[in-house]
Amino acid sequence: MTNVSAPLAPVDSSAERRLLIRVRDAAKVYPAVATTAQRWKLVRRLLTGSGAVEGYAALQNVSFDVRAGQSVALIGENGAGKSTLLKLIAGVSQPTGGVVEVNARVGALLELGAGFNPEYSGRENIALACALHGLNRDETQAREAGIIDFADIGMHIDQPVKHYSSGMVVRLGFAVATALKPDVMIADEVLAVGDEAFQRKCSRWVESYLADGGTLLLCSHVMYHVQKLCTQAIWLERGRVRMTGPAASVVQAYLAWQDAREAPRAETPSAVAEASAASYRFTRFHAQTSGDQPITVEHGAALHVHGEAYSPDGRVPTVAIALVKRDGSGVFATSTEVDHHALVRSGDDHFGFSLRFDPVTLLPGEYSLRGHVLDPEALRVTDTAEIPLAVKGGQRYLGVVKVPYEWD
Repeated sequence: MTNVSAPLAPVDSSAERRLLIRVRDAAKVYPAVATTAQRWKLVRRLLTGSGAVEGYAALQNVSFDVRAGQSVALIGENGAGKSTLLKLIAGVSQPTGGVVEVNARVGALLELGAGFNPEYSGRENIALACALHGLNRDETQAREAGIIDFADIGMHIDQPVKHYSSGMVVRLGFAVATALKPDVMIADEVLAVGDEAFQRKCSRWVESYLADGGTLLLCSHVMYHVQKLCTQAIWLERGRVRMTGPAASVVQAYLAWQDAREAPRAETPSAVAEASAASYRFTRFHAQTSGDQPITVEHGAALHVHGEAYSPDGRVPTVAIALVKRDGSGVFATSTEVDHHALVRSGDDHFGFSLRFDPVTLLPGEYSLRGHVLDPEALRVTDTAEIPLAVKGGQRYLGVVKVPYEWD
């Protein structure tokens, strides 16, 4: 893996797409003001312009471009600087170094509902938000019905926001932000808030927005969101860009890095991990081989994976199957969504699946067979199962898999 700070290439490798966001050597330092002495010291430096501000460096030397039509994800651990970077681009905060240029109308989904007046009703807050975005009365009225329909909070729309639940505030905040159809949509973990039905609605809107040529800058800890919605990704680590490139490649590198760090303290998972009774989950997850032992297979033999998944709403869930090394690093993975394969209904709200690896090309060693159940949109992992797998054989090849080859 290499440290990369060069600009992202456009999705279609064409420089003709309009440059919307340009970030060069951006830095953000939050001053240390824990004590009264530190606060006075900061005030003197700001007034006199003497010396650099001391404190916590949330971002350092971050550079990249975003062009029209791109969908770019920011990934990294908590505290890596993702939200800080989004705030710089949204104009909520200013960089302490470098350049952040935005040549587009930006819609920021950072803290949904944070700009609402709690004393105003939902309808009044819609008018206020539209006015702050430069819309006149006619334009606001033209959008109001769509915002109210998307929020779907019923008669509460005419009640003060201070009486709303957190979920209702999230609904109204997303509805207002998306109704403006910005050139660039900035979303910070917004697809992980609200109830499941609202998350599906938000996901469908984002997919429609991208299909219409919108530009997305997404911050998420859910790698399925990243790979499903984004074509490019930026991995931030301790405020610096560690890697950029196609989303799939960056995500794989990031997950392998996480697995390697967590491997020493990882616990042996149960055959079927616990999941909420109200979520999509495994009811069976098994593996069979041509040998006598269900978790041992000879290199070159067949491995049969089968099971059953439960759906709380009768819709067909998504199942993903992966082969991983014991340290957690991935070898191969696929899903019913990737292969456009639908599970077979095996009873009320139960769906069966069957997958066959024939032949097994893994080289001898210790592996795990991992299964995931996701919602029908393949956005949220709701259950995980894992089975230890041993591959036997006398091969002397090095590596993880045997690939076809021929000496000339």
